[in-house]
Amino acid sequence: MHFQSGLRATVRLINFALLLSLIAIDLSAVTSTATPAKKKKRHHVAVAKSVALTKVSTTHRVRRQVYSPWSEPTYADSTSGDNVDGEDLTVRRAAVEALGPFNGAVVVVDPTTGRILTMVNQKLALSGGFTPCSTIKVSVALAALKEKLIERTTKVRLYGRTKMELTEALAHSNNYYFANMGIQLGYDRVNYYARLFGYGETAGLDIPGEKAGYFPPAPPKNGGMGMLTSFGEEISQTPLELAALISAVANGGTLYYLQYPRTQEEIDQFTPRIKRELEIREVIPEVKPGMEGAVDFGTARRAHQDEVIMGKTGTCSEGRTHLGWFGSFNDSGPHKLVVVVLLTGGRPSIGPMAAGVAGDVYRHLTQQNYFAANHLGLTPAALVPTQMCCSR
Repeated sequence: MHFQSGLRATVRLINFALLLSLIAIDLSAVTSTATPAKKKKRHHVAVAKSVALTKVSTTHRVRRQVYSPWSEPTYADSTSGDNVDGEDLTVRRAAVEALGPFNGAVVVVDPTTGRILTMVNQKLALSGGFTPCSTIKVSVALAALKEKLIERTTKVRLYGRTKMELTEALAHSNNYYFANMGIQLGYDRVNYYARLFGYGETAGLDIPGEKAGYFPPAPPKNGGMGMLTSFGEEISQTPLELAALISAVANGGTLYYLQYPRTQEEIDQFTPRIKRELEIREVIPEVKPGMEGAVDFGTARRAHQDEVIMGKTGTCSEGRTHLGWFGSFNDSGPHKLVVVVLLTGGRPSIGPMAAGVAGDVYRHLTQQNYFAANHLGLTPAALVPTQMCCSR
């Protein structure tokens, strides 16, 4: 009995010892895994802090995007304050619909007479003007051709082994090409042709409120002749000045005074007035392929359509205002029109966007059969309710 009792006690002690050892092993395992768990917890805390910082940073970036560095709004009611008396209402409706919500101006002119058919955003169109950006390249090309510095197929060295001819340079608005032209022409000759083409003077004949543009008396301090003839540095161009020059290209070289008849009587008695003959008829065919190329495969592709459209875009900034220009004309059909678009505001205000607006003007008018030989213009005097055509 005593032996059995002692044996049981011994077995209990052994079992107790084994139990203690197992507990010790389990505790060791828990301890060994506890440390990584704490590290993992600290890792999670660190990740959480990182996420919180990312959220704050993202919120900050969004606020920067909302802030606009441009002083002019991109969108506005551009018809506000306009007087439509005397305008061709079919053309005005097309221009207003094409411009849509953009802050800008649209001027449409009959290049065979100089009559302004519509002027959307008259306050902007009659203002003192803006940097012409790359639209200055049209007048530079005409000057270089007239001075026989180049022909249309002349390869001009740009940099390294790269060369380019006039058609491609106009279509793609190459700055190196026209900076080179400006340096070769020199200030005196560029100034002569710019004045001849109407820069620095009012384009209209007794149009109330019209202000003249500006041409600098010397090469710009910023970039000299290269910047003058590739970007229009220090030049101030009005939409009416560009419309008058593009009209001269469209009609073969006659610079008309732009006239803006405001009554049916003035329309009935309208007589074209020539400002001067530019004597560029022989070089205009050298410029046209580049202006057509701009629309077909260059910077003005948004204006492309079945009918032939020719034009030149311009994009740049003036202070805190982004500018988008497009001067154009249709070169087919019995009725030619010159359409000039100027967009101001933020980043959407670019030359290709202005080309799209002009393209829509031509499309709307084509849908109205405006370019047919028997079309008659519609003016407010022919209607009782004049507000219907010209509001959005």
